[in-house]
Amino acid sequence: MRALYTAATGMKAQEYNVEVISNNVANMRTTGYKKQRADFQDLLYQNLRRMGTETSDDGTIVPTGIQIGTGVKLASTGRVMSQGSMENTGKELDIAIRGEGFFQIQLPGGATGYSRDGSFERDQNGQLVTIDGYQLDPNITIPENTRDLTIAPSGKVQGVDEAGATVDLGQIQLARFVNKAGLEAIGDNLFLETDASGAPQTGNPNEDGYGSTQQFFLEMANVDAVTEIADLISAQRAYEMNSKVIQAADQMYSTTTQIR
Repeated sequence: MRALYTAATGMKAQEYNVEVISNNVANMRTTGYKKQRADFQDLLYQNLRRMGTETSDDGTIVPTGIQIGTGVKLASTGRVMSQGSMENTGKELDIAIRGEGFFQIQLPGGATGYSRDGSFERDQNGQLVTIDGYQLDPNITIPENTRDLTIAPSGKVQGVDEAGATVDLGQIQLARFVNKAGLEAIGDNLFLETDASGAPQTGNPNEDGYGSTQQFFLEMANVDAVTEIADLISAQRAYEMNSKVIQAADQMYSTTTQIR
């Protein structure tokens, strides 16, 4: 009886679904986190009577046929790249992106990571770095005695030096991708370029479709608690229904073995 194995694939699929939901809920307060969604596909079908076959010498065609499905599989855990809510932190080195684009981060070994997490700090050399100490690319250095730091929506970084003069400190650039959902998440709020994402296209904020930079703000996770709980309940009920199918199939097996 294939129903046992078909229902088992349904239970396994919902286990994956709950795991994805749990990761979303766990990252509700993660800066720049983009939620995931479990997508499923039906498995192969067994054709007991193929549609379109002829049933007589006159060319009579079977209109529908008989196909028995074998269950479901996890097809992808696509990432939803919608804008997260903006939170005012009051910290001058916190930068949010409103719209398209990613910060470019120099990773150890020379690779470039991409992030929506704009919680930056200054290192011992005055360079703008992430919480893990990775430099922003292009590199921006803020001299020790610089005050009244200003980061414009265009990404231009300025400050006031000891003499009271306004000085340009650098230009933040953003990267965007044809398929940003194809980026590979590696943890630490970082993504890597893949063949699926396409090559990065870089430009200045607020120009040519790139998003703007917002100083004193951070972009929070785009996870909606109510939606995740509703999805969790739905996954739980689907899991229970598949378990009921297994119980029913087992009872039918038991009835068959008891026939004398």
